[in-house]
Amino acid sequence: MIDSKTPKLRLLTRSDLEDIELEPSLVIRAVEDGYLAFAEGSSQCPTKMMIDLPVESRDSIAFSMLGFDANRDLVGYKTSYRHGSDNPDKYYTTISLYDDESGMPYALMDCQKVGASRTPATTALIARECARADAKTVTVFGTGIQSVNTLSYLVTAVPSLEKLQLHGTHPGGLEKSRKSLNHWFPERNIELVERDDASVMKAVQSSDITVVASGRAWHPSIQTEWIPEGGLLISVASKGIADGAVAAADRVIATSAGQFELVGQRLLQGKEVELDATLPDILARKAPGRTNETDRVFAFSTGMIITDIPVAQELAVRAFSAGRGTEVSLWS
Repeated sequence: MIDSKTPKLRLLTRSDLEDIELEPSLVIRAVEDGYLAFAEGSSQCPTKMMIDLPVESRDSIAFSMLGFDANRDLVGYKTSYRHGSDNPDKYYTTISLYDDESGMPYALMDCQKVGASRTPATTALIARECARADAKTVTVFGTGIQSVNTLSYLVTAVPSLEKLQLHGTHPGGLEKSRKSLNHWFPERNIELVERDDASVMKAVQSSDITVVASGRAWHPSIQTEWIPEGGLLISVASKGIADGAVAAADRVIATSAGQFELVGQRLLQGKEVELDATLPDILARKAPGRTNETDRVFAFSTGMIITDIPVAQELAVRAFSAGRGTEVSLWS
């Protein structure tokens, strides 16, 4: 990958990556490959480290992840810091990549676009594996940076979907969600869910797949009991899911058992609920996504750096080919 013996770090800013496109199908394959290598034991991904900062009024949080992608021979470090919940400009996330074959640094880059790609790819893989085979209707809650691409990825992975419903409170996020879907699927339309409680409950009750990707949710907490028989409820580490929601599910899966224990306790509310499977094992055919067509399946999705690394490298390759980035002799 890097043949220079001088340790230089290539920086890619948010603006360097802004117009670099990755097709949903490519990202989904890359993320799936990351999970499969982890399930096989060749890639490594310890549980993330996370701290809530002590001044409650600031609503600040910081976390980091470390991992190794065996498919690409890359080590990755991801850091994230968020100050407050209502200002996306105060969410800072980076990823640094190192080539383990040459022992050289590969890139340090803004990670916003990486997260906005691998997160919906994970959602799409969960839907493909855990939704009923005849799933026709999906409702997505949330229009933040991590969720605006969700519908286009879902339609890519689950082509049977016909009715696409979206609930959001930010006009900019609603418009970005529409643009993302129409860019890849110009013939598809989104139906907006009204903000009143009755409309929210009705949308969930009528959906084969419900994705809750809202941060500080401006909607009633979604109850597992609302989803129909055979339905799938995906929580993208969302605060929009009701406390104790896991206990009402017939089957519970997560992207990572360790991270479910770390950040999923609110959903358990002290109840003894064991995971039935993890997504990497489901993709590796070590466990089924669902066992019958009537179970209500709850899926907890939280980020794993083994999915960030391949998406980051794909973005970096295209950015470098376009002449983007700056080399820094950080260790000179």
